[in-house]
Amino acid sequence: MTARFDESAQRDISRLVIKTGQMLLQHGAESRLVADLSCRIGEALGLDSVEISLSASSMVVTTLTEDHCITTARRSPDRGINMHVVSEVQRTVIMVEKGILDFAGARKRLERIRPLRYNRWLVVLMIGLSCASFSRLAGGDWMIFAVTFVASSIGMIVRQEFAHRHFNPLLNFGVTAFVTTSVAGLAEVFNTGNQPFIAMASAVLMLVPGFPLINAVSDMVKGYVNMGIARWVFASLLTLSTCLGIIGAMNLIGAWGWV
Repeated sequence: MTARFDESAQRDISRLVIKTGQMLLQHGAESRLVADLSCRIGEALGLDSVEISLSASSMVVTTLTEDHCITTARRSPDRGINMHVVSEVQRTVIMVEKGILDFAGARKRLERIRPLRYNRWLVVLMIGLSCASFSRLAGGDWMIFAVTFVASSIGMIVRQEFAHRHFNPLLNFGVTAFVTTSVAGLAEVFNTGNQPFIAMASAVLMLVPGFPLINAVSDMVKGYVNMGIARWVFASLLTLSTCLGIIGAMNLIGAWGWV
């Protein structure tokens, strides 16, 4: 890209800049990373400056070159946390900065990026094993380990099915917590294992919104207070939905050992 280019070229680069930011924002990148990478790719392609404004579900980009401004906005609906997309976008920006990719190459590479999805049954297995391992660390015996494994695995299947059908995440977390606690609570009902309530507590650990909470704190510390608050509120709502599901299941089966 030369030092001078027309309005059409600036518009194309502006669209590439906002596509870069949109992909990052949709897949869980922290706000500072979204802004930095969007600015870097624009400036690497010849823009004088790039200004970014972020909100929880949209972003606005203003590009400036040769005293001419172009402003564009995009909605950024949540597409789930996926660090593969974030890493690939970051690699694309670095390649543009090093001159390996030009505008056309960068646009083509971004269009080819697709979220990496692990086999769903592998995910179910690993979630079941991780929650069951927590139950062992908390003092449960092997029977509690087995109950936790089954409960968390069933809960993960429910969560995947709801996500696949694009249900609201709050409903997804609430129903998943209800099903998982109901299954794990059977250990309390039938007095299975040495400490049945451990299974109820451990099986729902997969629903802790750790990544959104970490991003929320990171955003607020780095100056993106509005984004941090929005992410904190959403993570808190997910936690509330999980709690409502757990309490509903406890009421249904009459198992209050955890409390």
